[in-house]
This record gives sequence, structure tokens and C-alpha cells, in this order.
Amino acid sequence: MPDTPAPGSLTLHRMLRAPAERIYRAWTDPQALMKWMPPHGFIGIVHAADTRPGGAFRMGFTQLGSGEVHTWQGRYLELVLGERIVTEEVFDSPDLPGTLRTEVNLRPTPSGTELRVTQSGLPDALTPESCMLGWQDSLQLLALLVEGPDMPPAAEPTRRA
Repeated sequence: MPDTPAPGSLTLHRMLRAPAERIYRAWTDPQALMKWMPPHGFIGIVHAADTRPGGAFRMGFTQLGSGEVHTWQGRYLELVLGERIVTEEVFDSPDLPGTLRTEVNLRPTPSGTELRVTQSGLPDALTPESCMLGWQDSLQLLALLVEGPDMPPAAEPTRRA
């Protein structure tokens, strides 16, 4: 029987052709995060990021078409290099009350890394289905950032006599 997420929560699963450490870095480096996390149609900014357990962050997305801005702040609860990231976040808008908890788990596999993201505490105004649509865009952008072979230096061409 498939797992049914609790109301106000969602779980995402994706296999990535990249080492866990690279994916972890994409989640914890502010510039990398803004390269992939804003879904299509949004631009992002990291206002502050103290990437250590207990460290705080503040981020925002702007919808390019409407100019509508969504900002939030949070704290890193757990950071295990190449394995796990746990945050708690609150939106600045009073229309999005409560605390959102995000858990990112990375598991190396022979083909790359299994990524599992669980979010709980979604405000009622953010349906899991609408969040899934945004996450699908974001995870596609994450894959474009982290996947691909590490290219060795080009070999010198062989000459025939």
C-alpha cells in the first residue's frame, strides 16, 4: 500500500545522476540554491544564510509576471554533509501562518543519489498539489545543475605516422 502523506504535507522522490555531496552543496550554497530552487516564472534571492546547525536564513521569490513577492525565514535544525538537511521555516505573510518543516535526505546509490524531500506543516493556502507543481520545476532545475559527468581534461590527439 503506498504511503499517504498527512494533511498539509508532501513527499518528493527523485533519483539524480550526481554524487550526494554535490546535491548537498546545491542545497546549502546560497548562489546554487537560487539557481535551481525558484520554479519557472519566479526569480529568487537569498537575503541571509548562516549555513550551520542553528543558523538562520531569509529568502524570497518574486513572480516575474505579476511582481508578487513571497518571503520567508527559517533555521537550519540539522546539517549532515552529503546526507541530510532539516529546516523549519515561517512565511512573512500573515496569510501563510504556521511553521513549515522541510527534511532533505540523500542516499548514495550505484547510479547516483536518491533524493527524498518531505515537507510538513504546509499552510492551508498552499495545497500539497500546488506545491508539487512548483517542486517539479525546481527539481528539474536541480537535476540540470548537478547532473552530468565530471569531464576529465581533453586527451592529446594521437598522430599517425
